[in-house]
Amino acid sequence: MTSVLDAPWFSWAVGVAVGFPVVLVALTEVHSALRRRGSVLARPVYLLRTYILPLGALLVLLVGAMQISGEATPVRIVATAFGFVVLVLLLSGLNATLFQGAPEGTWRKRIPSIFLDVARFGLIAIGICLIFAYIWGANVGGLFTALGVSSIVLGLALQNSVGQIISGLLVLFEQPFQLGDWVDTPSVRGRVVEVNWRATHIDTGSGLQIMPNSVLAASSFTNLSRPPGIHWITVATVFSPNDPPDIVCQVLTGVARMLPHIAGHAVPSSVPGGGADYETSIPLRTPADAFAAKAMFLRWIWYAARRAELRLDGVDDDFGTAERLEKALRVIAPTLRLSHTDQQGLLPHTRITRYGADETVQSVGEVPKRMTFVVEGNIRLVAEDDDGTLVPVRSLAEGDYLGQTALTREPVSAGAYALDEVTVLQIDREHIEELVGRKPLLLQDIGRAIEERKVDVRRALTAARDA
Repeated sequence: MTSVLDAPWFSWAVGVAVGFPVVLVALTEVHSALRRRGSVLARPVYLLRTYILPLGALLVLLVGAMQISGEATPVRIVATAFGFVVLVLLLSGLNATLFQGAPEGTWRKRIPSIFLDVARFGLIAIGICLIFAYIWGANVGGLFTALGVSSIVLGLALQNSVGQIISGLLVLFEQPFQLGDWVDTPSVRGRVVEVNWRATHIDTGSGLQIMPNSVLAASSFTNLSRPPGIHWITVATVFSPNDPPDIVCQVLTGVARMLPHIAGHAVPSSVPGGGADYETSIPLRTPADAFAAKAMFLRWIWYAARRAELRLDGVDDDFGTAERLEKALRVIAPTLRLSHTDQQGLLPHTRITRYGADETVQSVGEVPKRMTFVVEGNIRLVAEDDDGTLVPVRSLAEGDYLGQTALTREPVSAGAYALDEVTVLQIDREHIEELVGRKPLLLQDIGRAIEERKVDVRRALTAARDA
């Protein structure tokens, strides 16, 4: 009589009875440790512990301990379930080890999700075919032949559409741009807002341009957002050949520095381009600011050139006529306590000019050389907080003035910019000094205005900090 220890099923049964709980406990501890660390391997270990280990133990008991034939239906069902779970484990493990934990900037991190979906579909198809071939004995050769013939027919019929998709997949895989990047292609310039299998959607500012990926893949284009950093634009202007080039470049550079789109501490520059042409290079934070910065620069240059008595596009400025000067003096006469005789005496020493909307009229900390009186339009006074934030102080309208510290030669505590097109009358320091020398009450008015302006600035900064 055969001993139990010599029975062929005994070793299989003991192995399952001892090994199954030991391995189960070990995998439970490993899974708990991985989950506490937030590891991407926690899910594959969970699948191994919960499904593969029990199904594998059951399969060993059926075939090894109970000596049931591998062709029996219960064994095939358990083996099929085991094969499916192993396939899921392989997919989960490959995804966790190769892609979820990939470092930033590597090809594993950049690979599009569509490639992963296609690879998963291929592995699943191969796994299912192996399960049916080795467990159920099915003949899958005919299926592969049919699929191959069908693929050739479909490829020939849909070669244009498939070419678009392949081009899209290549663009997605290479990732020459990302969502939000600005690109300059032979036919369009704008910001990338969407990329799919077939086309790239580019926002041009005036509409959405749908560009097939095959066109992008077959042509060269410029990614304006890479490498990240300062983006430069060049603006061309034309002045009269009689204008001094150094003065023109100084005015162009000064206006460019005042643009709100300037990047960091980068410095714009202007150079003569030959003849009457000039080119100004302006550093911007992003290509998105290019259109707005160029439009604002050209608008402000129109006003700045006339203030500097330069002839932009060769055109003389005929704004400062005698009639306008006399009208402007009548507007500010109550402010300066001017009689008709005083107005006629100041007429040769005044200058009327204009500022464009949002243009800087006075900078914080500047020591003014003249007083500026508002004739038409509105000016906003602003104070600068410790972090550089501009805090509104008050608005100046017709008859108000700024630059009163020209008399005391002190830096101004408030900056100023035009809210709309502003017409101002300017009087140099020496003529204001002569005027207040003859009018003590005017000197008191200006001194009082200086103190009130300082109080307004302190009050505005305190309110902004409290808020």
